[in-house]
Amino acid sequence: MTTTSPVRIGVHDQAGTVSRPMSAVYLLVTVLIVAASLRAAITSVGPVLSLIKADTHHSASLLGLLGAIPLASFAVVSPLVHILSRRIGTERTVLLALVVLTAATVLRSLPGWGGWLWVGTAIIGAAIAVGNVLLPMIVKRDFPDRVAAYTGAYVAVLSGFAALASGIALPIGEQFGWRIAVGAGAVISLIGIVVWAPRLRRHVAASSSVSTPSAGSMWRSAVAWQVALFFGAQMANFYLLMTWLPTVEVRTGQSAIAGGWHLFLVQAAAIVSGLLIPLAMRGRADLRAVATYVTVTMIVAMAGFLVVPALVPLWAILSGLSAGAALVVGLTFIAARARNHSDAGRLSGMAQSVGYALAMLGPILAGFLLQHTNAWQAPVLLALVVAVVQMIVGWFAGRDRHTHPAH
Repeated sequence: MTTTSPVRIGVHDQAGTVSRPMSAVYLLVTVLIVAASLRAAITSVGPVLSLIKADTHHSASLLGLLGAIPLASFAVVSPLVHILSRRIGTERTVLLALVVLTAATVLRSLPGWGGWLWVGTAIIGAAIAVGNVLLPMIVKRDFPDRVAAYTGAYVAVLSGFAALASGIALPIGEQFGWRIAVGAGAVISLIGIVVWAPRLRRHVAASSSVSTPSAGSMWRSAVAWQVALFFGAQMANFYLLMTWLPTVEVRTGQSAIAGGWHLFLVQAAAIVSGLLIPLAMRGRADLRAVATYVTVTMIVAMAGFLVVPALVPLWAILSGLSAGAALVVGLTFIAARARNHSDAGRLSGMAQSVGYALAMLGPILAGFLLQHTNAWQAPVLLALVVAVVQMIVGWFAGRDRHTHPAH
């Protein structure tokens, strides 16, 4: 049995530095704690929207933008993250993002000027985008032989803390006020700062041998676009389900409470599949079969929902299993299709920019279709079509190829 605890790793940084040896356990813990901070500040908002509305007197449609603003920040900031990390170093960039995230989470909760809510939310999205982009690159750099397994681990932590923040937000909000509820996430990112900071103190000058020259533009690579579209399709379907599943269920005769529980089933199943799917990817360079399997599961779930809506708990579990596994596969594609961690950072920025742009469009298009057709089947059909597209691009992205030829 292999253990990581005695392993010592020298961490190479894009800014031309290399760390002194660090234990693999410490490196993994820092990644997991950063992952824990990447969703709590967002998922804590939805459950307390009614409290925010009562306090600020904003309209429901205006408050709905609080969910879209972080996704817009992800889409805009993601392609720029690699530029910053090359200038000041990966470790410093992550630390800066954690500091900004902590400050913005507190800023958003301040009383007084109503604009803090919106400005803080936008800054939170920008800070989280940095972690979104750099974690896949860091995993490839620090754990090149365990990319899928540790990607699954940090996705599980990310999803688990997102669900936890969502679950405790309303009780905290009702007891102490919505500002405390949405500001509590700053505690997690503050812990992240403390845990991450020692990485910086271990850096020394690196020799030229650790230089990792970048390949050409990711935006001109067919493989990069295949990865980006797969990532975007799975993100679009996940956010579509998170936004519209309860509403669609009410249209089919289910209760709103049941719809909320079925969303919980989706997220719980996603955590489980995210942890298990690395087992199917172990030792595989060609991931076409895995990408197809996880997508077919979503196709079956959406088709089943259309035909037998009464079995929605089953379809919720299947869609969650697909969504969680697909996210890990998409992030693994980012690491596997890049030749080095520098290219992985650039591919991550591109793929996540495209992905979160599509994640914004998915729920909007589903709402448009539902409003103009008045048919509950419309969002489900859209999710089915997106899943078919995901399966096609996943087949191409799953091939054992890199974004650019070797230098």
